[in-house]
Amino acid sequence: MTEPSRAEFDAYAAEYDASLERGLRLTGAGKEHYAEQRVLLLRDRLRALGIERPARVLDFGCGDGDAAPVLREVLGASEIVGVDPSDAMLERARRRHGWATFVTPGGLAALGRFDAAYCNGVFHHIPRAERVAAAVSVRAALLPGAAWGFWENNPWNPGTRLVMSRVEFDRDADLLSPPSARRLLTTAGFDVVRTDHLFVLPIGSPAVRRVERAISRLPLGGQYMVLGRVTR
Repeated sequence: MTEPSRAEFDAYAAEYDASLERGLRLTGAGKEHYAEQRVLLLRDRLRALGIERPARVLDFGCGDGDAAPVLREVLGASEIVGVDPSDAMLERARRRHGWATFVTPGGLAALGRFDAAYCNGVFHHIPRAERVAAAVSVRAALLPGAAWGFWENNPWNPGTRLVMSRVEFDRDADLLSPPSARRLLTTAGFDVVRTDHLFVLPIGSPAVRRVERAISRLPLGGQYMVLGRVTR
């Protein structure tokens, strides 16, 4: 992750939640809803690979760390490590979730390797020329057989672009299409297992969520997850 990203999010740290809420209020759901649904889908895909309860989970580009309790509770992880280049965001994360570990990218190598990784909306803030190196750093942190749930915002969804236009730190983001994300993970040494799309509808009953899961292969959702695995 890069110095421009660090400077950007140091500046936005104090207003991060308020800025995100300005965008998400269009959908009628808060960030907690989206985080839970993302991690539930990741859990299901990990289980399909035989990864039932990943003990150590890496949250790459963790920001304020609010995904940490969801990752712990839904995945059953015993340890969560969040990585982010912004000191200001890491300070917020440590205040909110003191039980987890939060470090800058330079501190990651000393913490050993992980059974699974997660990221959400991180790579559209990383310059294109630096994305492969960032993805390689995630692969280097994973154990053989581990998997990475790589979540990004779907540039093919008009609603996604509308929401992002209202979020100060996302207005000028350089979005990745699903094919671009798959190429990125492949270049970094992952085997791409599958791609799922979610959030065709922002809030739904359990029945609506079941329908969304059934059509998750179609590129309709506001976000998508590329699942990559370390197999070589």
